[in-house]
Amino acid sequence: MGHLPTLIQDLALILCCAAVTSLVFKWLKQPVVLGYIITGLLVGPNFSLLPNISDIEGVRLWADIGVIFLLFSLGLEFSFKKLARVGGNSSITGIFEVTCMTCVGFLAGRLLGWTKMDSIFLGGIIAISSTTIIIKAFDELKVKDRKFAGAVMGILVIEDLVAVMLLVILSTVSVKNNVQGSELLMALLKLAFFLCLWFLSGIFVLPGLLKAGKKLMGDETMIIVSVGLCFLMVVLATQAGFSAPLGAFIMGSILAETPQAEKIESLVKSVKDLFGAVFFVSVGMLINPALLVKFAIPVFILTLVVIFGKTIFVTIGSLLAGQPLRQSVQAGMSLAQIGEFSFIIATLGLSLHVINDYLYPIAVGVSVITTFTTPYLIRLADPFYVKLEKMLPNKWQARLNRYSAGAQTIQAESDWKVFLQSYLLVVITNSVIIIAFILLSTRFLSALIINEIKNRFLALIITTIITLLITSPFIWALTIKKIHKSAYTTLWLDKKYNRGPLVILEIIRNVLAVVYLFFLLVQLFRPLIAFAVAVVVMVIVLVIFSRRLQYFYSRIEHRFLRNLNARSMIEGTDEKSTISPWDAHLAYFVISPEAIFIGKPLEELQWREKYGVNLASIERGKKTIDVPTKFEMLFPYDKIAVIATDEQLQTFRYIIDPVAKTPESATDKNPVSLHKIIVDNHSRLRGKTIRGSKIREQTSGLVVGIERDGNRILNPDSTTVFQWDDVVWIVGDWKKIKQLIVE
Repeated sequence: MGHLPTLIQDLALILCCAAVTSLVFKWLKQPVVLGYIITGLLVGPNFSLLPNISDIEGVRLWADIGVIFLLFSLGLEFSFKKLARVGGNSSITGIFEVTCMTCVGFLAGRLLGWTKMDSIFLGGIIAISSTTIIIKAFDELKVKDRKFAGAVMGILVIEDLVAVMLLVILSTVSVKNNVQGSELLMALLKLAFFLCLWFLSGIFVLPGLLKAGKKLMGDETMIIVSVGLCFLMVVLATQAGFSAPLGAFIMGSILAETPQAEKIESLVKSVKDLFGAVFFVSVGMLINPALLVKFAIPVFILTLVVIFGKTIFVTIGSLLAGQPLRQSVQAGMSLAQIGEFSFIIATLGLSLHVINDYLYPIAVGVSVITTFTTPYLIRLADPFYVKLEKMLPNKWQARLNRYSAGAQTIQAESDWKVFLQSYLLVVITNSVIIIAFILLSTRFLSALIINEIKNRFLALIITTIITLLITSPFIWALTIKKIHKSAYTTLWLDKKYNRGPLVILEIIRNVLAVVYLFFLLVQLFRPLIAFAVAVVVMVIVLVIFSRRLQYFYSRIEHRFLRNLNARSMIEGTDEKSTISPWDAHLAYFVISPEAIFIGKPLEELQWREKYGVNLASIERGKKTIDVPTKFEMLFPYDKIAVIATDEQLQTFRYIIDPVAKTPESATDKNPVSLHKIIVDNHSRLRGKTIRGSKIREQTSGLVVGIERDGNRILNPDSTTVFQWDDVVWIVGDWKKIKQLIVE
């Protein structure tokens, strides 16, 4: 019999032990991640009860692959469009909390007498909460349909993105072993450039390729293609000076925008779980029990820092973002733990040899303790809020309520805001593409042509012509493309204030185009020749070939937008943020075939009158009924969305729960959302009744509440007249609702 490689023996030991511990932790209703860490401790070099791992480097190689698959799967769940749907509230809270926790971690490390580099990594380690642990806790405690759960998931999306940026920043700091603002800024600018470039090129190319090969791609081919693309981006990221996990995350985010995203995610899940298990086992292998005992006090201190720090900073950040106090407290106590990203950051520090060995087991110890405390903190959130509310003065509570209502109200977007958003989008995207083609031409294409054509001057001319032909549509878009015509026209007609700034902005984007052309030519020719040619090319682009370039660019833009929205069109999703009045929010259920109310009209059920809930939509197969009328009936397997407070849902669930199930992805597929607008000089509602405003007809919407002079009118009558400064809550189509605030 041939010799069995040591790595195979090690994997047999790891997977068998991991299987046993995972079963035990499942039985104990604890995250299996903790079981994998315990497995690593048992089979690692610091524990002698079981046989030890022999080929540690081989296992670490598998662990590195595990990190790649973990980040790839995270990217598949992430998507940049999902980030756009998260909204400002979660963004403000997430960024505020991560920033504060990073600073607190650094200060805690310095107070403990640790080195500057250890303290910097400690800040990153305790800044990111665990998505895996929170999702499991929400499932077990059955709070996924609570209002705060949606806010928590939005914050986790922001934290995941910030964590990826932290990996880049920490890598930069580690290489230089010093913190310099200019180098960090350049690293972030470089990251932003490559993120935009990879995302734009990926969305433009990959959906078309996957669609073309759809008939040929079975499950086997699909997973090979997906994993191949993942590792291709890993190679590109490392060649560009970034980490391998970042490349995996980017490719996952690109594939998340394709119609095949869910299938890819399901196919990759098993591979991710396998390699991820090896990664978490490798985490446990690095734990030295002697160090844990020696540093028990720092573990205890940092555990308190994580629990109290995250609770406080998430609560404050959520309040600053305009969320109610109750939801802010619930979100803060839900996020008080650290997890998988903390291990990845600690592993990065060890692999770069910039942190001490004790930091890793300390991070694991804090993670294990906070994992156990998470479910209890979530349960204690409501009682703690009740006590806090009694302690706060009435004036403070009134101010918080006013601030929350004002922060969540949809005000009319100014024409300047709309125009500047479109302006920056056009300038940034086209600048990234132009610069990318210039870099490719000057660094690779010119050398290739020079090798083929011995005449250097002729080769440079050919390189210039090819580059200009490729970039000319994007130069046209940067300089001439009309940016949000309606907003621009409105601003231009206001001669007194707007024409000067508008002219300056037009000059800036044309100057940028000249600078990019000069940047290309100065690397190939003398500066004077480069400047002259740049001006001539600009004239040609702007005057002679304007229409033709517009046609080419329109085709490119159309294909990109079609690919970007392909998944949304298939799923029927609509990109909008959901905000909730007072304590009300959307919850989702599936009607069981045994339900006693099947076939009865909504008017007869009287759910609104009995339980205070409003039916927002009914999804029946591929058909969706937004804001159903009183004559609609419910049928088996209908997916319904209802609007209610947590307290109302508790009562309503006794009617629904025995005969219904909550759909897993209802929040992703439901096309309606809940919003509020203010009756001011921008809206056309003042003086009209609810029926006279034709809100139902024009927005497929329903008015579910009005705030007036500090009073709340729930389910107002259709004869109610809108008054100045009324805050009106409407459920319906987001895009149509926004039109109500435009005269």
